Amino acid sequence: MEKERAGIQSVEVGFALLEGLARARVPLMLKEVAASAEMSAAKAHRYLVSFQRLGLVTQDSRTSRYDLGPASLKLGLAALTRLDPVRLARERMPLLLEALQHTVALAVWGNHGPTIVHWEESAQSVTANLRLGDVMPLLSSATGRCFAAYLPAELTQGMLDAEMQRARQIGRSDLPLTPEGVRAMLAEVRAHGTARVVDTLLPGIVAFCTPVFDSSGHIVMGITTLGSIATFDPAYDGAIDAQLRAAALQLSADLGHASR
Repeated sequence: MEKERAGIQSVEVGFALLEGLARARVPLMLKEVAASAEMSAAKAHRYLVSFQRLGLVTQDSRTSRYDLGPASLKLGLAALTRLDPVRLARERMPLLLEALQHTVALAVWGNHGPTIVHWEESAQSVTANLRLGDVMPLLSSATGRCFAAYLPAELTQGMLDAEMQRARQIGRSDLPLTPEGVRAMLAEVRAHGTARVVDTLLPGIVAFCTPVFDSSGHIVMGITTLGSIATFDPAYDGAIDAQLRAAALQLSADLGHASR
């Protein structure tokens, strides 16, 4: 068993060179590739020769710079086609629920808007009256604001206009009622990297929703957490927000998104 755990150290060492090329995003000279893996140029060169034979690395004959090769691309694309964002997120929900101690939910963009596809309640659950399959409003929910901030405007503008009209009709002064107000609200979401509502969708309830992006930089999911204002930290960068954004950032990275 111990021998099986040991693995092959040279493979692990050599992989550091591939990671360095992937992080760089541009072709590198030999000394730069070696530095990224913290090894000598001579040692790095031996690995790179083998990687070139396998198609994992290419070298430009004109500049002598190294880059990821077609075999690396093939492996990456194969991994992406096997990724199921909702499945990956659902596997991580128990740990996130334990860390936050507040209800968590997953939402994706459906035919009618942001739709709840998974829901796990905490021990200190609140009366939310939400069910799987529920479509969340864009103006008054953290989930809706998150999707509205990161989706193309042509997908959301009609829904936003309709919700603004209804809000004006019933006198919802706590919601943005003009296009300028909506733009400011969505800009705030993008500035913080997360959407927040306090006592807006449900009385006495605070909620955050943080986006999850795929390898193309498109939002594929929102991770939402909510709780009573009496026990829920509503601060941006607070205990709840920071942990939720860390989970969404890691999930985005695992889906191939390169954060800037």
